Amino acid sequence: MKRLALVLGIAACFCTPSFAISEFGKQWKADYLTDDTDADFVKSARRAGCNVCHVKGAPEKKEARNEYGRALHKLLDKKDFPKEYFKEKPEEAAAKITAAFKKVEEVKSKDGKTFGEKIKNNELPATDAGL
Repeated sequence: MKRLALVLGIAACFCTPSFAISEFGKQWKADYLTDDTDADFVKSARRAGCNVCHVKGAPEKKEARNEYGRALHKLLDKKDFPKEYFKEKPEEAAAKITAAFKKVEEVKSKDGKTFGEKIKNNELPATDAGL
């Protein structure tokens, strides 16, 4: 048992967490799930979690982005946000992510509404998230 714990501990040291991706999600929640946000929308968004940008049940979840996630991906690349950047300049990183969210609000969804309109109407932005 001790050997297994040791092997798992060593393996964990060599794994790189997807820090930037979780930071994108945290920033989305900070920007859109405020105290003034409709409680039902907050529930829906929290339940959706990663599927605000990704497709639920997709085999390669990180790459299977819904329409909202694809629009954001054009503006946000995790390679531009290494974990050191978040540690050294958290305010700057948050500002860049928020700016991308604001820009994507102007993009139209498949249903004809902009992502910003949908969020303001307490709807999740993507029509093809599989939710």
